[in-house]
Amino acid sequence: MQFYRPAQNIMLEQDYTADFSKIYPVPKNVESILRTSCYDCHSNNTNYPWYSNIQPVRFFMDSHINEGKEELNFNEFGNYSKRKQNSKLKAISKEIKGDDMPLASYTLIHKNAILSNNQKQEVINWINTLENNEYPNNKQFLQN
Repeated sequence: MQFYRPAQNIMLEQDYTADFSKIYPVPKNVESILRTSCYDCHSNNTNYPWYSNIQPVRFFMDSHINEGKEELNFNEFGNYSKRKQNSKLKAISKEIKGDDMPLASYTLIHKNAILSNNQKQEVINWINTLENNEYPNNKQFLQN
């Protein structure tokens, strides 16, 4: 079992034009929060810790990464329809408000991914500015 090495979630040759931060004017502090707390499971590039080489830990990690990317992939965000982008942004806010993300199993080891109340509010406030059309290039956000 230890000799089996599945492919890692690392795309060295990726076109990042569809990345979340290229689609929306994400403030640096919000982008930093998302990269630290979300991108390992919700992007095409995971930062693998040393223990990811131990089975069955790696199987468990790969399962979470695949589920996370299926639900939301920040690197592919621009390829989503506007409706799906809006839905995902609302879901991000809801998950953060409900303390459902990042997962407790992730923050158990990745203490730096735990969101402080201020960090939660920064992300939620930024999403709210998008909802309120406060960015001129985003006039169609959440319009029915």
